[in-house]
Amino acid sequence: MPCSQENSTDDIPRQASDIEKAESGRERDISVNDWNGPDDPDNPHNWPMWLRVYHATTPGLYGFAVTFGTSVYTPALADLMHDFHISREAALIGLTVYVVGLAAGPVLTAPLSESHGRKIVYIIFGPIFMLFTLGAGFSQSFGSLIVCRFFAGLTGSPALAVGAGTNADLFPPQQRAVVTSMFLMAPFLGPALGPIVGGYAAQYKGWQWTQWCMLFITLAIYLISLPTQETYKPVILARRAQKLGIQPPNVAHNASLKTTLIQNLVRPVHMLFTEPVVFLLSLYTSFAFAILFLLFAAFPLIFQSAPYLFSVSQTGLAFLSIGLGVVLAAVTGILIDRGIYQKHFRKAVAAGCHHAAPEHRLYNMMVGGVGVTVGLFWFGWTADRGVHWVVPVLAGVPFAWGNLCLFTSAALYCVDVYGPMNGASAIAANGIFRYVLGAVFPLFTVQMYSAMGTGWATSLLGFLSAAMLPIPFVFFKWGPVIRKRSRYPTFVT
Repeated sequence: MPCSQENSTDDIPRQASDIEKAESGRERDISVNDWNGPDDPDNPHNWPMWLRVYHATTPGLYGFAVTFGTSVYTPALADLMHDFHISREAALIGLTVYVVGLAAGPVLTAPLSESHGRKIVYIIFGPIFMLFTLGAGFSQSFGSLIVCRFFAGLTGSPALAVGAGTNADLFPPQQRAVVTSMFLMAPFLGPALGPIVGGYAAQYKGWQWTQWCMLFITLAIYLISLPTQETYKPVILARRAQKLGIQPPNVAHNASLKTTLIQNLVRPVHMLFTEPVVFLLSLYTSFAFAILFLLFAAFPLIFQSAPYLFSVSQTGLAFLSIGLGVVLAAVTGILIDRGIYQKHFRKAVAAGCHHAAPEHRLYNMMVGGVGVTVGLFWFGWTADRGVHWVVPVLAGVPFAWGNLCLFTSAALYCVDVYGPMNGASAIAANGIFRYVLGAVFPLFTVQMYSAMGTGWATSLLGFLSAAMLPIPFVFFKWGPVIRKRSRYPTFVT
């Protein structure tokens, strides 16, 4: 069965290299425009495994630090309300603007990473993120806090956005599922552990310490990242050419503003509204992700009221179940890759294909959607009836497990369907949608739960989640037909 990736960006350098070898046979040209064969030591795919793991761990840790900043803030709402004389809804704006910053930041990052490499993003934006976090902690007015929180999110998200590209630089597609599962675990663990640390910091030290905790964690990760090397292929080749005294290839240093906007904003938005794959997967994963942010406001409302009467720190500990679910989701992704996907990959290779059909990336989503739906109904009605706190808290395990399973599948599927370049735009579209919903959902949480009650408010989310359960099954069955109608080059079987 023939398999191909139309206009795949992976093939362009290889084709260029083949032409050069045929026309000139010069080693100098090969060393400038492509790797010197499959064993080129400069190719990050050929680095020792420990070195690749180190370089993959660094963006994961940055992702943890940045997303930790979303939820570490929420246990301090009562202190913020008291110190700045504001309502709970107003205090939640500090969470919203931070998440809006996370959505906007990648637009700034991509052109920098494509022209100067991945490492410079971590080196430049890490200190700026820490400075705005420091400013938030020292804020003497609520307006100052909001401004600093927004710019902290804006300058923190670039490191988060470039992480997926770094992993693609380091590992070939057939190894990417394991790396993606582990990498995505970090930014999902951040929101899960943030309320735990923030709860103790806010209760015993004051709201400022929620920001200091962010600062200390990011500083440690920044120091760990300093010895990293560049992983982006065009930049490595350009530097190698420069070192050899050869005219370096054009690596998009002269990309126009128009091109930058198209690649980083226009194309993701266009794909979001014209590509059924991108829209439906983004809708599903963004909705589940936004519910996680909604829980940052819902947990204190529920567990600090009768019959539970948790303290701020105890409420934070309830998020341990979310962390456990995230870890189990990473394990699930690895097991599904090893037990199912790799079998299909080997069959595809035996049939002369470079990749297995993208639909084999959807197994995580098929099972994960059930976890999200079950977790929501479980949590809503056990908390509504005042069942012992252990029972509603444990509902966070299947919910968080399903949440990460959804996103892992969506990320792998989009890259397999659209290839590296357009796949990155598809994931960017998902990120914009995801963080916009994540920013909005906490703003109406208090009103919704107060008006509808815990059981029905959470059930409404559960019913919407159940309505989305067929999405991965639809793509699994009709994916090849849907892909053929795409406006963008896609994987064709």
